[in-house]
Amino acid sequence: MKSLKLLFTIIITGALLSSCTTVFEDDFRDNQISLEEVVSGYDLWYVDYHRTIGNGDIPYVSKAFTLSFLNGTLYANNNIADIGITGNGLGIDVGTYNAFSGLLETNHDLDGRNDFEVTVTSNNEIRLYNFRQNVTYYLIGYQTNTFDYDKLFYENIEYFLQEYEAWEKVATNGGVPNAFDDENFLQFTPENNTTFYSSQDNFGTQIANINWSYVGGYEVFDVIGYEDLKILTLNYDGGDIEEFELSVINDGKVRLYNVDSETTYDFSGRGFVQYLKSTKSAKKAKPSVRNNNRKRTKIERKTKIKKN
Repeated sequence: MKSLKLLFTIIITGALLSSCTTVFEDDFRDNQISLEEVVSGYDLWYVDYHRTIGNGDIPYVSKAFTLSFLNGTLYANNNIADIGITGNGLGIDVGTYNAFSGLLETNHDLDGRNDFEVTVTSNNEIRLYNFRQNVTYYLIGYQTNTFDYDKLFYENIEYFLQEYEAWEKVATNGGVPNAFDDENFLQFTPENNTTFYSSQDNFGTQIANINWSYVGGYEVFDVIGYEDLKILTLNYDGGDIEEFELSVINDGKVRLYNVDSETTYDFSGRGFVQYLKSTKSAKKAKPSVRNNNRKRTKIERKTKIKKN
């Protein structure tokens, strides 16, 4: 009986949610809800870049992790670290917008004007289509107090690792002695998503003085059955391979667990890198700034099974 009641509840709930979504879409289609109400109805729109369709590109969209539309001002979070702090969570002011009759007109400070046809696909998701570039973006709406930070970090972990000039080892726990114990610094460069550097320099070495003695390629894998865990492999040019379970502690610290040695390492980010919109903004920023037009690409990860 309990199973039947549960099944009945699920069916009713699903029907109600489907009905609400349909009403929302119909209201927008029938002009009972304006496009301005739609785009400003959520504090943050997460750019689900991995679902992007088309070969075209709107640079400011592909740089951003979130977009916000508020009173005619366009905001973007181009960094993952500090995403809940910068601009009270909205990010930086990057331009203006105007919304009417299903058309979203944006005027970015650097990229200029780009218009999008907007389709409401659910009560918290919209689809943006740019005719000139023939590209479609999917945006998921959140309020700042309900934003899925875990989703952001783990879906874009490669970019998070790039947001610090160096990752310094701050703790080592358990395990048997192994070669990686001597690695005190790691660096993941933004120039591509596959190169890493490491160093055995002493703790506390200034970033500019770090001797990056080792280099290699790295790859991140999804873990079957886990949304908050990744597998990181470091493939040194010398032939050595290190494999870790990678988890995010906060927006400035990651944890690497070496399955073979059963050692846990904590690394803290040093030299936060801000990705801004212009050289003028970069001059005013205190943290390190890179304005090399970093853009996200659609990442298709392989999967692995957790070993223990």
